[in-house]
Amino acid sequence: MTPERPDGADVFLTRSVPQSDAVATHPEKAPRRPRSTKPSLYAALDLGTNSCRMLIARPQGGHFEVVDSFSKAVELGTGLKSSGVLSYRPMQRTLQALRICRTKLEQHGVRNMRLVATEACRRARNSGEFMRRMQRETGLKLDIITAEEEARLAVVSCASLVAPDTEQLLVIDIGGGSTELVWIDLSRVAPDRRGNAIMSMHRGPFMRAPADGHAHVVDWISVPLGVATLKDYFREVDDDAARFALMSWYFEEQLEAFAPYRDGTAHEKFQIIGTSGTITTVAASYLRLKRYDRNKVDGLVMNSTQVDKVIREYLALGPIGRRQDPRIGRDRHTQIMSGAAILTALMRVWPTDRMSVADRGLREGLLFAQMSRDGVLDLSH
Repeated sequence: MTPERPDGADVFLTRSVPQSDAVATHPEKAPRRPRSTKPSLYAALDLGTNSCRMLIARPQGGHFEVVDSFSKAVELGTGLKSSGVLSYRPMQRTLQALRICRTKLEQHGVRNMRLVATEACRRARNSGEFMRRMQRETGLKLDIITAEEEARLAVVSCASLVAPDTEQLLVIDIGGGSTELVWIDLSRVAPDRRGNAIMSMHRGPFMRAPADGHAHVVDWISVPLGVATLKDYFREVDDDAARFALMSWYFEEQLEAFAPYRDGTAHEKFQIIGTSGTITTVAASYLRLKRYDRNKVDGLVMNSTQVDKVIREYLALGPIGRRQDPRIGRDRHTQIMSGAAILTALMRVWPTDRMSVADRGLREGLLFAQMSRDGVLDLSH
């Protein structure tokens, strides 16, 4: 279970699928063409280790307006670590979720879409068979994307959160089955162009050579440990605090191949942007929100002390208290500590007073990439 890193430009292996082929022809119900005169709708679907999530949106200036969404915890990666294959019940849950997605796509007449699967399908020996079954039974055709494309699109989604004075940027995406880290040098980009430089990264593999006016990826890594997979490693440890500490240190050990991990230089003008359910949950807990509010969470800036305080509160609650805490939620309480262990390790390695919280990720990156490709976004602002 070695972290993935690129050897060269040929690491970007994902085949580009024409958007019109993303939904296969269905003998009974083909997607209807949109009748509205409004801008065309776009869809992005992310089938991960834990969840199946989809957004349908239309371009609006330099951003997009969400028209419809879907999210369901399908736990596709259940049992994958021990068996190496996707199991029957998780696949059934996933197929049911995808049928709902298909219905929404038809109802809205969506023609422009990118539907992808990530870590669980990358690792499972039977993923090819499952992809064929998925297309046959739901009419949806998904790409299994590389770890690099997943990391790149997560970075793209965070472009608007890059501070103008940031010269060194670390984007972290804690998923269900893997965690992507991307370290970007923006020192050669004019401050007012740094967000656009990040956005342009959707066009191809990470640029590895420094060049004026471009974001330079110093290094990136995909650690095959996420909130679902990491917690499985220490199930036999009964003590809650001990299990948390072991998960955190074990995750840090996986960073040795990441070049910035060995760099002891104290970086000024450094920013971390974190995107994941773990990080948004920590942010909501910090804000003491009784009900989750994306407008308050997305873009929130936290420091190491604030993050540590929330995680210590989680530890003090214990498993029963976390299950009952409305800030965490019943869908996340079993995995919040594995995600917190990853976040603690990263904040320990790179202590900073500026971690920006991003309630966005792969789906938003997929939407931005499609809209930017079609020239329907106004990126001049």
